[in-house]
Amino acid sequence: MTNYARMYRLRLTPWERYGKAAAASIAALLDREEAERSLPLGRALDLGCGRGQFTPDLARRGWEAVGIDYVPAAIEAAKSRDVTGVTYLVGDVTDLQSAGLEAFDFFLDIGCFQGFDVAQRSAEGRGVSALAKPNATLLMLAFGPNRMRSRIGGVSQAEVEEAFPEWELLTVEPAETSGLGWPMNKTNPQWYRLRRRT
Repeated sequence: MTNYARMYRLRLTPWERYGKAAAASIAALLDREEAERSLPLGRALDLGCGRGQFTPDLARRGWEAVGIDYVPAAIEAAKSRDVTGVTYLVGDVTDLQSAGLEAFDFFLDIGCFQGFDVAQRSAEGRGVSALAKPNATLLMLAFGPNRMRSRIGGVSQAEVEEAFPEWELLTVEPAETSGLGWPMNKTNPQWYRLRRRT
């Protein structure tokens, strides 16, 4: 598994490049998500939020946004952005119960789940399921299985479904990678959208 705390200390955060380069496609996915909902949108949890790249946008869109990450330095950096309507907390997405969170309508996981082993993926799935309101949705970006999996992660569709047995897989779509270079162009990244079964 990637040592994210170490990467933040070394200022190596290539995943943040994707958020900037793919901002338009991510916005389109969030637009589609919100088009199915009425106002107010509800509560959204950004899983593995890092330095808060996506959490503020959720708040600007009208979500009651919460970001969680296990790296204290990343959460401190996210808090320093001082965005209204966003809450950040240090916590482990594989142990969401210990975070003392209330239920959510929407979950966003951009590149977090893909770095976990089987037990950790199952733990995230259980935690998200326990916090999900009826018909809650999950939008996840994950690398596909690849030769570099032991270093950069990656999961198959079957592994996503295995970790979220109480969820219906609504869509699987290839993520936009043009202009991003390695490793994005070698990992077959996919966007998964799931809905909590009632």
